[in-house]
Amino acid sequence: MKLIDGQEKRDYFVKSIDLPVNTGKRLESLGMVSGTRINILNKRKTALVIIIRGTRFALGKSIAQNIEIAGAAIGRP
Repeated sequence: MKLIDGQEKRDYFVKSIDLPVNTGKRLESLGMVSGTRINILNKRKTALVIIIRGTRFALGKSIAQNIEIAGAAIGRP
């Protein structure tokens, strides 16, 4: 499932990130790599607010639709 399709107030694991190199490297430097647990705080018209390793971030929906996630209940990818 894509990050943009996730539900608010739920934990997920990042499976893969399919973004341009510069954007992918920025997310990687913020701690978003495969296997990272994230929580979707809320979804807005143009952005998602998520928590990665205790820090809040806002991601545009164009970025969020290129991040593959798995539900935390399923376990680590």
